[in-house]
Amino acid sequence: MTRRLFDLCGRDRNLRFSPYCWRAKMALAHKGLEFETVPTPFLGVAAIEPDVVRTVPVLDDHGVRVRDSFDIAVHLEHAYPDRAPLFAAADGIAAARFMESATFATLHPPILRMIVKDIHDQLDDADQEYFRESRESRLGLPLEEAQQDVGLVSPELDKALAPLRRTLEFHPWLAGEQPGFVDYIPFGTLMWLAVIHGGLPIDPDDAVADWFGRCLDLHDGLARGARFAA
Repeated sequence: MTRRLFDLCGRDRNLRFSPYCWRAKMALAHKGLEFETVPTPFLGVAAIEPDVVRTVPVLDDHGVRVRDSFDIAVHLEHAYPDRAPLFAAADGIAAARFMESATFATLHPPILRMIVKDIHDQLDDADQEYFRESRESRLGLPLEEAQQDVGLVSPELDKALAPLRRTLEFHPWLAGEQPGFVDYIPFGTLMWLAVIHGGLPIDPDDAVADWFGRCLDLHDGLARGARFAA
């Protein structure tokens, strides 16, 4: 049985933009585990496991179903202890939890304002209707008003990246000397922006840009094979 990861997709089934799915894919590749992705549109998620699954990623690890990117990483760490660790230190899971919370609080808001309407435009008709209704209810604005010019939001994103930039002054990776799940959390979020926007609006000389490029090269360039929105 092949290990399968249900992976959010757009109208183009090769357009994979979910930050959480990217975290899970990088974690699987980090462990050196073979897997195939199952392209899953928004309205296809409920069919994975009715009344149980509401979001992706979902990993089917030889019959064991694991939901949520963080839970997938913890599962992989415990199920494959002989493989490269995702959480290097004894308290690495706690540090990654902090990174998860900080990323959601600081990076997600400006990035969403950069790409929310563009995400909608990359979906098929049924998903567009669902996405518009759910996101406009959450944001309290039409998508056309919620999305702002990237140049206007870039200073907020730059400020949110400051802790990453500072950490990279002392260590080559956010996890230390080697990459780990604490790297894949913000990397996945920046892939969300890069895939939909077509790149990152970051100075190429920025330490974060260098780190992001090195993340793209990890695991035989797994993320470099991503399809970017036209």
